[in-house]
Amino acid sequence: MVIKGQVWKFGDSVSTDAIISGKYKFKTIDLDELAKHAMETFAPDFARLVKRGDIIVAGENFGCGSSREQAPLVLRQLGVGAIVAKSFARIFYRNSFNVGLPVVECHELHDRAKQGDVLEIDLRGGTILNLTTGESFRAKPVPEFLLQMLEDGGLVEQYRKYGEFKWSTSSR
Repeated sequence: MVIKGQVWKFGDSVSTDAIISGKYKFKTIDLDELAKHAMETFAPDFARLVKRGDIIVAGENFGCGSSREQAPLVLRQLGVGAIVAKSFARIFYRNSFNVGLPVVECHELHDRAKQGDVLEIDLRGGTILNLTTGESFRAKPVPEFLLQMLEDGGLVEQYRKYGEFKWSTSSR
């Protein structure tokens, strides 16, 4: 599970309302339409310019605020490959895995990466390589059952695949 993409850099406390504003969320459930407005509070051209596989790098408490499942869904819909942050709001962290969007905690990367750098993230190995600068970083390990959920395409896809939830690899 290796992800390679260009950095989109954001700061601390990016809320779910900043990821996808409620003024759009309550008008439609069409993910393509919602995705057109992702991150527009901070980067008005984000939805138009982000490329499949690009990586969001953020500071502390990414995804704070309301428990809005549409926030990770619109980022996944746009093709965001992963989010690396110093820390995540817990509900956003789990919602991301549930919808199949990889999120990784790494405290050092935010202060060292720049907008436009190219990263390579090895989710299983827990490493992040900045291909632009040559620096490497250790990420907080992602639990095996969440890696399996990502490989299965998210929680719903995992259930469809097995007819049950695979909470650990030992249950297979």
